[in-house]
Amino acid sequence: MNNGSNSSNTTVDVVLVGAGIMSATLGVMLKQLQPDLTIEIFERLDTVAAESSDAMNNAGTGHSAFCELNYTPQRKDGSIEISKAIKIAEQFEITKEFWAFLVENGYVGAPQTFISKIPHMSFVWGDDNVNYLKKRRQALVQHHFFKGMQYSEDHAQLKKWIPLVMEGRDEGHNVSATYMDIGTDVNFGALTRSLIDKLKQKPGVNLNLNHDVNDIKRNKDNSWQIKVSDRVSGNKRKLNAKFVFVGAGGGALPLLQKSGIPESKGFGGFPVSGQWLVCTNPDVINEHYAKVYGKASVGSPPMSVPHLDTRMIDGKKALLFGPYAGFSTRFLKKGSLLDLFTSIKLNNILPLLAVARDNMALTKYLISQVMQSSGDRLKALQEYFPGAKADEWVLDIAGQRVQVIKKDAKRTGVLEFGTEVVTSADGSISALLGASPGASTSVPIMVDLISRCFKDKAKTTEWQDTFKRMIPSYGQSLTTNEVLADATRERTSKVLGLV
Repeated sequence: MNNGSNSSNTTVDVVLVGAGIMSATLGVMLKQLQPDLTIEIFERLDTVAAESSDAMNNAGTGHSAFCELNYTPQRKDGSIEISKAIKIAEQFEITKEFWAFLVENGYVGAPQTFISKIPHMSFVWGDDNVNYLKKRRQALVQHHFFKGMQYSEDHAQLKKWIPLVMEGRDEGHNVSATYMDIGTDVNFGALTRSLIDKLKQKPGVNLNLNHDVNDIKRNKDNSWQIKVSDRVSGNKRKLNAKFVFVGAGGGALPLLQKSGIPESKGFGGFPVSGQWLVCTNPDVINEHYAKVYGKASVGSPPMSVPHLDTRMIDGKKALLFGPYAGFSTRFLKKGSLLDLFTSIKLNNILPLLAVARDNMALTKYLISQVMQSSGDRLKALQEYFPGAKADEWVLDIAGQRVQVIKKDAKRTGVLEFGTEVVTSADGSISALLGASPGASTSVPIMVDLISRCFKDKAKTTEWQDTFKRMIPSYGQSLTTNEVLADATRERTSKVLGLV
């Protein structure tokens, strides 16, 4: 209810660390499930959604596996593995169901403020890649999530879809693309701000900006003592929480380590930074209308898959290319250069060393990216937009991502490129680690978290009914039920203005 640090509560039901899309989603769900819950939200910056959820820091795509080639690897026998793509597509459909509920119940205004219909495309060149993309499309269209995916190697057709990409390209150049008309662009920053604005108006909810969470310790009654400090006044205070969610992006790992829960042992973080080239020429921006994803370089992290990306940011059309990966020891864009070093503990040093040993290709790739000149960046852009001119693009810093490193029985440690939810055995504390496709799959991630952390309540008829109101397909499979999936997609598309 208050937008400040003057809460008189010494004990609250829930503490949410970080005011990004994950905390916002969880907070709204919990208040729907149990309206009398008391919730404190702590954000270290002076505004909501300024780190990973911000439009220029986040990948922006509603990740539904239409165009992201890293979700569909080619097996040794040449066939295409599509199970991850199907899973992510279902997760995004579920997420859209919840967003439709938010629109219908006044949590957000016009859906166009955060979601837009923008075609999703994959674009490749060279015989091997063209052959791969053709096989990928053939495999994907067998599943109902991907029916309607078009494929073409015809330059004339491709010029209709993506004129900028094809302009000036050699007619003999072997290229191909897939096209999904029902793709989306999502401004997670705008969505998060709307949700937090509504959430803080609810009784029992306090938003605390400019607040650092300095420590998390377990009390004897298994609740948690949270130590926070006001970054402006310097005032410090303690409060107790029955449940803590650490959704602080790259800042989640250090706080998870401070909790001391056994489940946190062995986890480490590998930070990857990014940069965008942002177009400044309105004529160029208006000529392109698609998210065009290519194939990642060997050794590159998934968040660095190159794409020529149309976005709607605060009602204005933008065109970005990138991201160019880099390395920084910061865990947050506005974090400390010491973040990586202070995260190294006795219980995670072996997994960290193992990952360093096993990921030389990634290390070499990041070094090459850091060493890139402006000319190198322009050359990479011109592979997707041959007519790109250096004076029409400016460099902008993207968000910071911390990839998960965890113990692995075979190799001591393994580097994960997805998201990882780490929860204590009693469900009283949970933290979200990792990066893509996090924001786009925030809803099923939070539903699963609630089911694990509020086990008894989640099974009650009241909570089950509320889940079904928020997500009508709850308890059913969109992956196996084509009729339900089609009806769900049709309904959410209408509510979200995507038709």
